[in-house]
Amino acid sequence: MLYFNALFEPDTEKGGFVVTFPDFKWGVTQGNTEKEALDMAVGALQMIVDDYIENGQPVPTPRKLRGRKYRAVRLPGLQSAKVELYNVFLASGIRKAELARRLDIPSPNIDRLFSLRHQSRLDQLEAAFKALGKELTIDIRDAA
Repeated sequence: MLYFNALFEPDTEKGGFVVTFPDFKWGVTQGNTEKEALDMAVGALQMIVDDYIENGQPVPTPRKLRGRKYRAVRLPGLQSAKVELYNVFLASGIRKAELARRLDIPSPNIDRLFSLRHQSRLDQLEAAFKALGKELTIDIRDAA
């Protein structure tokens, strides 16, 4: 799972928390309580990352920031795999048409593999990683 740090700052004027994402060039949300702000942060993070992908920009590697105002915001598993696939694809230097050819699928379907709004199947992502010379693995851990 991908975790990005979000900066939670108290809103001194209206109350609640304002949330920003230091790893990204833009993105802000807020909530009246810390829990509400965290829930809003997950949706904002998904929107920000999806926008980076739609615009062909690499999704930054999460930095390890420390401090009592930072909270880890986690992308869900499928979306984390899509982000990793997208970054591997960019690093490969091949075009979407070539990846589509390797997967024997229509070119427009490649955008769906990267889109966080589309519910791709895990076997499709696994095949795409393999076509890029990578292997998708799953790690199970005890919950914190």
